[in-house]
Amino acid sequence: MTDPLSGTTHPVAVIGAGPSGLAAAANLLERGLDVVVLEGGTRAGEAVSQWGHVRLFSQWSELVDPAGRRLLESAGWSAPNPDDYPTGEQWSQAYLQPLAEALHASDRVTVRYDARVVGVTRQGRDLVVDSGRETAPFVLQVQSAAGIERLTAHAVIDASGTWGGPNPLGGDGLAAIGERAAADRITYQVPNLRDESVRARYEGRHVVVAGAGASAQNALVELAAIAKDNPKTRVSWLVRRPTASGAFGGGDNDQLVARGALGTRAKEAVDSGAITPITGFRTSEVTNTSDGTLSLTSFDGQQVTGVDEVIVVTGFRPNLSMLSEVRLDLDPVLQAPATLAPLIDPNVHSCGTVYPHGAKELAQPEMGFYLVGMKSYGRAPSFLALTGFEQVRSVAAAIAGDHEAAERVELTLPDSGACGGSGLFDEPAPADAQAGGCCGAPAPQELLSIGTTPSR
Repeated sequence: MTDPLSGTTHPVAVIGAGPSGLAAAANLLERGLDVVVLEGGTRAGEAVSQWGHVRLFSQWSELVDPAGRRLLESAGWSAPNPDDYPTGEQWSQAYLQPLAEALHASDRVTVRYDARVVGVTRQGRDLVVDSGRETAPFVLQVQSAAGIERLTAHAVIDASGTWGGPNPLGGDGLAAIGERAAADRITYQVPNLRDESVRARYEGRHVVVAGAGASAQNALVELAAIAKDNPKTRVSWLVRRPTASGAFGGGDNDQLVARGALGTRAKEAVDSGAITPITGFRTSEVTNTSDGTLSLTSFDGQQVTGVDEVIVVTGFRPNLSMLSEVRLDLDPVLQAPATLAPLIDPNVHSCGTVYPHGAKELAQPEMGFYLVGMKSYGRAPSFLALTGFEQVRSVAAAIAGDHEAAERVELTLPDSGACGGSGLFDEPAPADAQAGGCCGAPAPQELLSIGTTPSR
């Protein structure tokens, strides 16, 4: 597009070819804008594919962006059954990758892989310089196989997500002493325990699971099944809260049936004796012992010894290092846009009580730069895919100069939302599942949510 301020032609740069990034590109394409999508992985939905064995709590009807659907259907795409619950891999293969291909086949969108953005700035200006800042195009430094290159852009939408920034095992937000040295026996996602080669790593071992959200519940359910087959398997569950009593959600009363079923099965696994909960445990140190196992020590001196493997599922945080030269206004607690943060505070809101929002709440002091998708939530949990689709629709309208459309709300959330998390591996939700609120009604206590661990 032609920048009316600089008089030069630059595309809109979208960082990330995940659900929100591709939806942003589809909305920008509908508005006739040139777009370049920069994905650090080797394919669209790379991060989603990394937890591809896990089934979402969300139905297909909640996982397809309207602009993306229109583009795909014009190319002959047939939508999956709207009532089905896909796995991450199915979401990637049946929707994200075809959408990326359809976008790239257009005459206005380029989708690049193995193109990792390592820095964003204004052309010829660092963070401090005011003069001419708003008229200068953005410059993105992009790492590819050929090395570092510079790419100019009229506007930038950062939809890079948080998958690459798992929270550490350490209970104070920093890696525990010795955590990095034990990296070969620590994994920061739910492993595919249905895969025989992966299962062999944990079967017959002492496994520690750290975290109290749905990802931890997934791991506990699967490990309990392994322990049933092989009684030599020991599972310790580290919970940072003083009690684990509220860690299983609403069970049969959960407004999202698939999530309630997971919580119920996790509670059954713990009640069976296959899982040993250890509460009030905030890890301070990881030690390699003389017998070849790990010892975990908490800040108050508790110890868990003889540990063979650790599964850390304590949530995620955004990578802001590439934005050091971009003027940002972020909440100091959540690391989300300051205007958005009060609307998504997990101490006040569940994902079902966050009203649709767009360019106004996501705009930054750096004019033309937007954080969208999971990254816009910073460290807050419970992101809805549908909320992300509304975000990028509004942002695309704002970039195109259609401020009326940018300010208009065009999303009515269904009773069941599309939380950014996971269901039971490859098991579909019950056929009689009834729609319900994504994360339930707001409550005064801290809220648990799908795929995240607010209590970390």
